[in-house]
Amino acid sequence: VRSHALGQVLEQKSKTKPNGKKPPAEEKKQYLEAEFTKVRVVDFDLKELVLLPREIDLNEWLASNTTTFFNLINLQYSTISEFCTGDTCQAMTACNTIYYWYDERGKKTKCTAPQYVDFVMSLVQKLVTEEENFPTKYGKEFPTSFDSLVKKICRYLFHVLAHLYWAHFKETVALDLQGHLNTLYAHFIVFVREFNLVDPKETCIMDDLSEILCAPVPPTPAPAR
Repeated sequence: VRSHALGQVLEQKSKTKPNGKKPPAEEKKQYLEAEFTKVRVVDFDLKELVLLPREIDLNEWLASNTTTFFNLINLQYSTISEFCTGDTCQAMTACNTIYYWYDERGKKTKCTAPQYVDFVMSLVQKLVTEEENFPTKYGKEFPTSFDSLVKKICRYLFHVLAHLYWAHFKETVALDLQGHLNTLYAHFIVFVREFNLVDPKETCIMDDLSEILCAPVPPTPAPAR
């Protein structure tokens, strides 16, 4: 039912395009339009939200937040997963970038977007649930490779977020979930910037959106008396 209703919404929107042709990818980024970027589900300062509390160990903080972002991004992707297929998304794209999957032996593989996301989520699920990588028992030390593991996870999660905006923003808007996606994306970007978890060269393809969404939300004017 949901997909049928969404299909009707998208079909109606497509009729407004001249000649019914799909616009070129470079033409316009719908997700940058003010009517969409202003929609959030929270209005507090995300910078304060990601700061390391004084009484919390850095690795504990990174582990907790990384696991939370994994769960939230996985959930956000699941809302449009029925529209992300091998036919609609034959490659894992974002802007003009194609992401290739590298297996444990370093073999490079071009795969469809749903395959890539499945590889990402399966790998991250495995990493965050392994006690030796993300210890949960009191007194258990984090591995020396923990920092690189978190950076690897965050880089992959960024790819999924970028693909959601690039390939599935229309579906997200049709489901009225753009506020959740915007808030999740902004929170994630502020977090990875605070702890230098993703190379800026990796995230620069979405800098135009990041600068809009990560700017402090202007205070709501007081009602006139």
